[in-house]
Formats: sequence, structure tokens, C-alpha cells
Amino acid sequence: MKQKVILFDLDGTITDPKIGITKSFQYALQHFGIQVNDLDALEPVIGPPLKKSFSEFYHLPEEQIDSAIEKYRERFSNVGLYENEIYDGMESLLRELSEKGFILEIASSKPTIFVEKICEHFKIKQYFTHIVGSFLDGRRGEKEEVVEEAIRLSQATPDNIVMIGDRVYDVLGAHAKGISVIGVSYGYGGRKELEEAGADVIVDTVEQLRQELLGRRI
Repeated sequence: MKQKVILFDLDGTITDPKIGITKSFQYALQHFGIQVNDLDALEPVIGPPLKKSFSEFYHLPEEQIDSAIEKYRERFSNVGLYENEIYDGMESLLRELSEKGFILEIASSKPTIFVEKICEHFKIKQYFTHIVGSFLDGRRGEKEEVVEEAIRLSQATPDNIVMIGDRVYDVLGAHAKGISVIGVSYGYGGRKELEEAGADVIVDTVEQLRQELLGRRI
């Protein structure tokens, strides 16, 4: 079997960040007089870049978006970062893949500094050869850009890489770079979104993901 590189999204794929992200988003919206009491209603903001979420879902004007992101991070960096849970079975899956010689990388739209802190918090950072996220100033904010950098660092060809993610952005970003995608419906996109985006395979649980990855020969 060829050496395989696996790119993992973070939010909704490795960890369930719902409370931290939605409460931080709620906090930022309050600054602009927008009150959203139902955290479930904020689930669509889990996954996309913050700029996209504030502009497309809540229609903040361009001149307010930087301030909104600043307010979001004011809470997220101190509290929301740790209002997070790793999915059952994920740590053991990462350990098993690493022990079997797979090269693991994270490809997330979240700023790299936050991704690293979350991985350290859950004691999984050691499983990843590279952690690729965005910059705090908004650069490399699109998933395609993140995936491109992860590919460069891996020094692998696209046919030897697979992306794991839960949202349409993961699928489109990876496909734009010629990488196949395993969609995980247990995250925040759901099976319908992943199907419509064109995920190559969709799994419903971490155990199904394990079986798919260990059975693949890329």
C-alpha cells in the first residue's frame, strides 16, 4: 500500500465545537443589537469562515465584519475554545492511523493558533505532521487555500491524499485540488449537504470512518 496522507477538518469532524462557536457568535451579534437565543439556530455558522457567516447569514455590512470577528474572538479565545468535545472514538482512531504509518494533517478554516490550542487541549497534537489553518488577519481563509497549503507541506500527489470533513466547504475545497473526500454526516452538514456537494463517500459514525480509512488503498 502506498503511503497515505489524510487531511482532517477540525470542527464537526474531530471535535464537536457547538457550544463554544455558537455562544461566541451569539456574543458578537449582541454587540450589533442582534439577539439569537436559540443556539441550534446558529449551527449553520459552524464550518464556514467567520466573514462568510457574518455576511451571508446575518447580513452585516462589510465595514462591520472586522469588528464582529474581533468580538467573536474576544469570547472564543478565552472561553469558547474549550467549550468543545472530541467525538467518541476519534482519539483512538487518530492513534491507530498514526501507528499504522498514515500521515495525518489538519486542514481547517479556523486560525492555526486556535487549532493548535484545541489539539493540545485534547492531547492529540502529536498525531499530526502538519496543522494548517487560516491567519488571524483573514489570509488563507478559504478552504481551497488551506487544502492547497496542506498538499504542499505533505509533498504528496492528490491521488495519494484523502480529505475528511463534514461541510460542503470541505468537499468543494478538496475537489478543487483533485482530492477525494470522505464526508462525515455526524458533523454539521448532514448527509444531504454532503451528497449535494459531491462527497465521494459518506460515513455516519467515527467507527464507519475507521473502517473506510483502514480499508482504502490509495
